[in-house]
Amino acid sequence: AGLPHMLMRFYTVPTAKAARKSVVWAISLIGVFYLFSLVLGFGAAALVGPEKILSAPGKENSAAPLLAYELGGTLLLGFISAVAFATILAVVAGLTITASASFAHDIYASVIKKGKVSADKEVRVARIAAVVIGLVAIIGGILAKNQNIAFLVALAFAVAASANLPTIIYSLFWKGFTTRGAVWSIYGGLISSVGLIIFSPVLSGKESSVIPDANFDWFPLANPGLVSIPLAFFLGWLGSVTSKKEVDPAKYAEMEVRSLSGAGAEKATVDH
Repeated sequence: AGLPHMLMRFYTVPTAKAARKSVVWAISLIGVFYLFSLVLGFGAAALVGPEKILSAPGKENSAAPLLAYELGGTLLLGFISAVAFATILAVVAGLTITASASFAHDIYASVIKKGKVSADKEVRVARIAAVVIGLVAIIGGILAKNQNIAFLVALAFAVAASANLPTIIYSLFWKGFTTRGAVWSIYGGLISSVGLIIFSPVLSGKESSVIPDANFDWFPLANPGLVSIPLAFFLGWLGSVTSKKEVDPAKYAEMEVRSLSGAGAEKATVDH
């Protein structure tokens, strides 16, 4: 629910009802895709063989192309390669648009400029942010070029879940959730997940690490989700129960109806 693939749906639809429909379709398609990845992995292990996969230049990342070559020769391999290339472009484009638009609108326009900024200036900032994000992504991709792609995706999932999932769940289903709880949960989940990744075997301590010669991997797990996600839920609860601001039951009831059904969202947007 917190992945950019989902969040970007809210930027590309005209109404709340259309946004909900778009998100449902996206979640369904992505869910089916990841179920297929299990089938492809077991199929490659059975038909191609672990030894051949691990001896290939991309090692685990070569499992799907080798399976395609085993089943359909160069024709199917070419088709799969084209699909993979198009998918990479689509994902990178979606992530870049989401990240740059979020920075320009949520951080620059809303936080830094307090809403006092023109649309042209906001677009200009989004373009600059897209370039900076692209450069950072390129550098990160070069450093992590030998890592398992599926493992890197799991890290992205862990960060997204840590930073966003508790706030989404609490906002929908807990009337005692407050602004302080949301801030503590988002920042706590983001900082803890990224921090634990930095001090995990992903970056140092092993031959397969990004920096194999270094050794600052005091956190033993390669994926931080087991620690960072529960921590974010706890911080969201702690921030809410220690907040002095009382929750208005009427406002919570209205927000709950809108968030779960979309009712009244279009009218609220027009009135605003």
